[in-house]
Amino acid sequence: MMRRLYDWMMAQARSSRAPHALFWVSFIESSFFPIPPDVMLVPMVIANRLKAWWYATIATIGSVIGGVFGYLIGFFFFEQIGRPILEFYGKAESFGEFTSWFNEWGVWILIIKGMTPFPYKVLTITAGVTHMPLIEFMIASVIARAMRFYLVAGLLYFFGEPIREFIEKRLSLVTTVFVVLLVLGFVAIRYVF
Repeated sequence: MMRRLYDWMMAQARSSRAPHALFWVSFIESSFFPIPPDVMLVPMVIANRLKAWWYATIATIGSVIGGVFGYLIGFFFFEQIGRPILEFYGKAESFGEFTSWFNEWGVWILIIKGMTPFPYKVLTITAGVTHMPLIEFMIASVIARAMRFYLVAGLLYFFGEPIREFIEKRLSLVTTVFVVLLVLGFVAIRYVF
């Protein structure tokens, strides 16, 4: 089933309706869909590098709006919909401990983990369950998702096809290095200014 979904997404990435499909895949991935939008974003940018930033914007907007849907699932329908989604991703057992961390560090967890291949839907549902203020959730989501999709689009824009295999195999490493550099930048700004 996962292979068929992957093949379908790759076919969509080559179609004239690819931007629409990217939006909807980004939207549903933020609440329940198992395959990340990068599967479409990467071939779309490779095919037309001049639209890299536009495609990253589409993925960001779709992901953030879909994240609100995930938030609402957590807020209103956790037992009926949210818990089964967490069970599917193997996150139900650790959910209690995760929510206690989320209550204290929610914005930072959302920003840092929202940039990585960690299932974003787990974060959106958790934000709803913990009743994270919606404005904070939206701001953190925009930051996290934009950083992720613009990083991928930027690497592909500047380095093209050769970087594709590296990104696909080492997305966790790429985003971890980016997060570390970002945190070091914030620390430097705080102590320099």
